[in-house]
Amino acid sequence: MTDLVQKLAPQILEEIKKAKNILLHCHPSPDPDSVGGVLATMQVLETMGKKVTVIKGDSEVPLSFRALPGFEKIERKNFFEVDLSEFDLFLIQDTGGINQISRIAPVVFPSFLKTIAIDHHATNDNFAEINLVDPTYPATCQILFDLFTIWNVKITPEIAKCLMLGIFTDTGGFRFPTTTPSTLRVAANLAEIAPDYTSIIAFMNDSSTPGVIAFQGLALGSVTLHCGEHLAVSAVSFNSLQEKKIGREETFPDIANILKSVIGWEIGVKIVEDQPGGVKVSFRTRDAKKWDVSKIATSLGGGGHKAAAACYLKTSLDEAVKKVVEAVDSIYPEFGRRV
Repeated sequence: MTDLVQKLAPQILEEIKKAKNILLHCHPSPDPDSVGGVLATMQVLETMGKKVTVIKGDSEVPLSFRALPGFEKIERKNFFEVDLSEFDLFLIQDTGGINQISRIAPVVFPSFLKTIAIDHHATNDNFAEINLVDPTYPATCQILFDLFTIWNVKITPEIAKCLMLGIFTDTGGFRFPTTTPSTLRVAANLAEIAPDYTSIIAFMNDSSTPGVIAFQGLALGSVTLHCGEHLAVSAVSFNSLQEKKIGREETFPDIANILKSVIGWEIGVKIVEDQPGGVKVSFRTRDAKKWDVSKIATSLGGGGHKAAAACYLKTSLDEAVKKVVEAVDSIYPEFGRRV
């Protein structure tokens, strides 16, 4: 538990106590740290007697997360489809920037809406009124665990499962260097509260659809190498998705992580044209100390972590590939030589 969390926890709790109607959302292309985190917070707020609304945001939430307690309460709305006058507090979790609330249009907060950001992305630009942004944490769900502990919240098995899935996935199953002894202690505590937490992880990993498998085939079959063969890029077009009848929610597999597992491929990139003129880009690196992919994502208008980052480009697929290669070549020119 860090000093920043201890400092801001009472202030955040005070704002929650004053609020009656609270909004939570999932960031675009939501992962378990986003979905698990908002569902855990939803349950905590409900025990406080608050009226809570959780929206899916821009993207559909993968059905592989539907074993999470409270999943059915997520409303299929984006930020611009809710009436903000109905809320007095917007808790924004696991969101590295205001453009990660929605990509549909610029997000502007009305003056009456209190905003609090709880996040662990180093590239977060402190866009809310209160910003609990601590990149020393490997997952937002671990920050939430510490907040709930300070607030003397009883963590139920349902809340524990939500937090555990977020921590498990954002640490790469406790493989990433961001995993700390405190992370393992938190996970152990959650496992004691919810001994069957493995069922949630198993459901997520064993819930593929034919579309997911088809996407993986397309993505892996499209790989090209650049920058001295150290940069592996997978690029899938919108037309290919349409032809194979692959839904947007079926493009979540972490192809970039597979690519960077190959010896010599230092950075893996997954590029998906999810709509004409709109391209999602995900970066992963073998060595975050040497190759900080958040620098690449930030240069392209995105953000994230040293080991994992992302951006969204409003351009064609071919132009997106070109921009990514140019960005990597500019930031890491040594990639053009064998390293």
